[in-house]
Order: sequence, then C-alpha cells, then structure tokens
Amino acid sequence: MEAIKKKMQMLKLDKENAIDRAEQAESDKQAAEDKSKQLEDELVSLQKKLKSTEDELDKYSEALKEAQEKLELSEKKASDWENVFLAPTYTGVDESSLMQCKQDEVTPLTYT
Repeated sequence: MEAIKKKMQMLKLDKENAIDRAEQAESDKQAAEDKSKQLEDELVSLQKKLKSTEDELDKYSEALKEAQEKLELSEKKASDWENVFLAPTYTGVDESSLMQCKQDEVTPLTYT
C-alpha cells in the first residue's frame, strides 16, 4: 500500500511538472507570437519607408537629369556664342599661312 501511495505522489508531482512546463511553453509561444507580430509590423513600416525613399530618389534623379540637360544646352549655347564673338577673322592671309603661324606659335597678322 505504501508503494502505491508513493507511486501516486510521484505521478501527481509529474503531472504538476508537466502542467507547469505546458504553461511555460504556452507563455513562450505567446511571447514569440507577440514578437513576430511586432517584427511584421516593423517590416511593413520599413517597406513603406523604402518605397517612399525610392520614389523620392526617382524624383530627384529625374530633376538632376533635367538640370544636366539644361546645363549641357547652356554650355553649348555659350560655346557657340563664344565662337561667334571671340573668334578672330583674318584678312589677307590664306589658310595655309595661318596654319603655319599657329604651328610656329607666331601671332597672325591683323584682326578685324
């Protein structure tokens, strides 16, 4: 009879330990689910922020491209005007003489 009581106590203790482990496992599971939900929400937030940043990058890249095109056009116009107003014209000199002067680094005759 004593052995049966001892066995019953051990089984009762095993049951209580199993219940405690089950409750702890349930608590750990709930904590993991809460953490997972928090991380999923954070991921969604970061994805929205990434999308916004990518859109902003596209906008500024397009603005930069347009500004570069305008700059190139302005530089070309400025260069064209420089050629018109600053290019000297030579009188009384044929092209071969002018080329010889440039090669010898001699100042050409007269400007008009």
